[in-house]
Amino acid sequence: MKTSDLVRRIDELIAQGNEVLKTRFKYEGGGNEYVKDAEIKGFRSASLSFIQSLYTERHPHFSEFDKGTHGHYSGHAEIGIAILQAIRSEIAGGWIFTFKGLVAAELFADFLDMASHLLENRYKDSAAVMIGAVLEEHIRQLCIKHDLAVDEEKDGKMIPKRADRLNADLAKAEVYSKLDQKQITAWLDLRNNAAHGKYGEYAAQQVKQFHSGVIEFMARVAV
Repeated sequence: MKTSDLVRRIDELIAQGNEVLKTRFKYEGGGNEYVKDAEIKGFRSASLSFIQSLYTERHPHFSEFDKGTHGHYSGHAEIGIAILQAIRSEIAGGWIFTFKGLVAAELFADFLDMASHLLENRYKDSAAVMIGAVLEEHIRQLCIKHDLAVDEEKDGKMIPKRADRLNADLAKAEVYSKLDQKQITAWLDLRNNAAHGKYGEYAAQQVKQFHSGVIEFMARVAV
């Protein structure tokens, strides 16, 4: 999903929260201010679903929203709106993708280390598949960073774009050069051969070059 789509969705949720606040009322003789129960429950449910998909349930934003909106006082709606506004600032400022990029980089490093170990033990085919998976995910993360669509509609459903399509989109957007695009196309072809059991189509030395090349590319064109 593009940054603009995320911002638009969170603006919708903030607007929903403001609509909840419009239902403020007090019981006769009472000092506390309430909001309508159904409205705040709908706001809470939609917002938690969004935060979970964006950050997972382990993130402080999720737990703080869950705890802070568990009731029907007007203050609960105000807390929810404040948390959503903080999330909006993170999204608009690019911080969420920077954070995810750092996490991804650590995971990629682990997988590339495993691939190196496989190569040392002459498991070129498994290494090729693993390196290819890292490359494909890096390309996808680059698309997200640069606001390029990673999904497309087919037969009325949204499906992930193929890696070669993402590669072409990134080159067209000048995230990297046409030369990089051609090299990535060749790497993806090697990866596909490994994934489909065409082990005679490439040699161990080519997988080693694939490994070192992807490391260099990811360092130069970082998420």
